[in-house]
Amino acid sequence: MHDTGTAPQSAPASGHDRAPAKDPGQAQDAGSAQEGQGKHARSFGLPIASCLVLGNIIGGGIFLLPASVAPYGTISLVAFGVLTLGAIALALVFGRLAERDPRTGGPYVYARGAFGDFAGFLAAWSYWITSWVSNAALAVAAVGYLDVLIPVNEHKWTACLAALVLQLLPALANFAGTRYVGAVQLVATVLKFLPLLLVAVGGLFFFDSANLGPFHASDDSPVGAVSASAAILLFSYLGVESAAVSAGDVRDPRRNVGRATILGTLGAALVYLLGTLAVFGTVAHDKLVGSTAPFSDAVNVMFGGSWGGTAVALAALVSILGALNGWTLLSAQTPYAAAQDGLFPSAFGRKKRGVPTVGVLVTVVLASLLTVYNYAAGSGGVFESLVLITTFTATVPYLLATVAQIYFLVSGQRERVHRGRLVRDAVLAGAAFGFSMWLVAGSGYAAVYQGVLFLFVGVLVYAVMAARKQRTATVSNG
Repeated sequence: MHDTGTAPQSAPASGHDRAPAKDPGQAQDAGSAQEGQGKHARSFGLPIASCLVLGNIIGGGIFLLPASVAPYGTISLVAFGVLTLGAIALALVFGRLAERDPRTGGPYVYARGAFGDFAGFLAAWSYWITSWVSNAALAVAAVGYLDVLIPVNEHKWTACLAALVLQLLPALANFAGTRYVGAVQLVATVLKFLPLLLVAVGGLFFFDSANLGPFHASDDSPVGAVSASAAILLFSYLGVESAAVSAGDVRDPRRNVGRATILGTLGAALVYLLGTLAVFGTVAHDKLVGSTAPFSDAVNVMFGGSWGGTAVALAALVSILGALNGWTLLSAQTPYAAAQDGLFPSAFGRKKRGVPTVGVLVTVVLASLLTVYNYAAGSGGVFESLVLITTFTATVPYLLATVAQIYFLVSGQRERVHRGRLVRDAVLAGAAFGFSMWLVAGSGYAAVYQGVLFLFVGVLVYAVMAARKQRTATVSNG
């Protein structure tokens, strides 16, 4: 994630109008090499890029996942396995796309390159909505874990203040520059990954098959049980695109984006699968179904005492702060790329210390306002509805990116397609498309309906930005 500081340049009205380049993205890479760079701006190597993916995939939800899927029995592990394969296919597609076009923006860049400005804008707009609403949700969730360590939920405005501070801290790291964003991400990922891996691996030594309960515990058919548990688990892998979105800030992106995406996704899959299996085998099934802190219960079984709740709350808090740090940067990266092409306000296209500071600031302000509204309303209903909508808006860029890859493969564009990998890439793109459609279906009717309304608001914004861009081009040519 090392964005540059060159002034935004006007781009063709459509990705189709662009003459094919030997090296897609070369112009932006060259122009951005010096943008916003300094001692506080630094490109990310493979380790930090992998941590960005891993840290953004794993938030706080993992600490409740085993209890959430326990009612379906251990058949839910089958759903986990299927979802992991889908997520890996999507990760591989992003890696291939980034190898051919290693610019900041990820799905935005790929969708615009295939289908023009409008598709690119929809990818950027939907991803941007997802990021700042999710940041508010992460901060509110973090307060719940913080309350275990420090009582902050006794008064709603104390809790609100805590949520705002938890959003501000990662924002300050972003304002300080990519050097600090990378450092925070690395430390947070290590601090979250090690205790989770400890429970996942340590739990295998305390594993008792008698705790597993039935393989198929629900009244649904086996296929229905897999689908139902998958609906809960579907969004556990959101974030696989993190390295691709920040490709412009990754050192040697053609090589490292794909590797970081795979390493981060596999790391998350390892924690998810082993962690869930370990909890299933250490906590009795009847107790796990009603548990509100399954990892805490597992820690208490493994090591005795009652300190598991505190330990898990601390791990969850670190995990969410790491996710906030990464998502805050991502929330500014896609608008930055769109602003470079005149599809977002130009202010989003400026950087300091390698970070699109205006994008970070707008994200913090919008997420903070949503957080305050959540506490002022005194009910999670509206807030939870918004969060559900983001589960749909997050999948729009995935669908557009995978369809763009299919378009490149079918059209046979030489600069986009590797002939020797054509069949393999086609299979992966098809699997990634199916996974993305599954994500959309798992969002639910209400989320899809309301999410489409959010996209239609974006259409109005696009109309204004496209008109301004056209008027500027006309004046320049006149």
